[in-house]
Amino acid sequence: MKFEQLLEIVGDEAIFESSLLFAGKADPAGIQVQLIRWTRSGKIYQLRRGLYTLSPPYQKIKPHPFAIANHMSRASYVSCQSALAFYGLIPEYVLATTSVTTLRPGRWETPLGIFEFHHLKPGLLRGYRMTDLSNSQMAFVATPEKALLDLIYLQDRSDSAAYLGELRLQNLESLDLDKLRNYAEVFNSPKLQRAVKTIASLAEAETMEFEIL
Repeated sequence: MKFEQLLEIVGDEAIFESSLLFAGKADPAGIQVQLIRWTRSGKIYQLRRGLYTLSPPYQKIKPHPFAIANHMSRASYVSCQSALAFYGLIPEYVLATTSVTTLRPGRWETPLGIFEFHHLKPGLLRGYRMTDLSNSQMAFVATPEKALLDLIYLQDRSDSAAYLGELRLQNLESLDLDKLRNYAEVFNSPKLQRAVKTIASLAEAETMEFEIL
């Protein structure tokens, strides 16, 4: 396969799997060799085994980190700090794109960023939605309330006022506190119940501050 053929097959796809190239009479072994060569020459980036994206200037659409994360692990959604920054609930910069999954936890360092996956029990994999990102890309992302609870659930001693203060939570008026409480009940965790009370207090304090101003 020539590189021009790859560009034609991939088209406008921001991310592609090697299986896309194996249709028809294609030679899988030969294509695999070509993928290795194109990766080494910098024409494509390998994100994980079997998952690739075109590199500039060949890519037509820059892959969004959230879309990449969803492709890295199918049984997952973006959550924790990454989702909180996306919604403007914490300061924007986050080093890695963090997701939760029912599969094994893992971490990938790629040319397009760092991707971390934390394990949740299947019964807790809820509270997410398909979200429009950019350039017609979509990804499963936790709701603001679920992203916050996922983070607290996964971190040690995260129900303390000190930890929640370190998060520098902001725009808390956008949180649905009833939804936050309902999600906390699903976790059946005293730690989350305590955290929800603290978050509700912080939201109330933020509202009073705005009213004074």
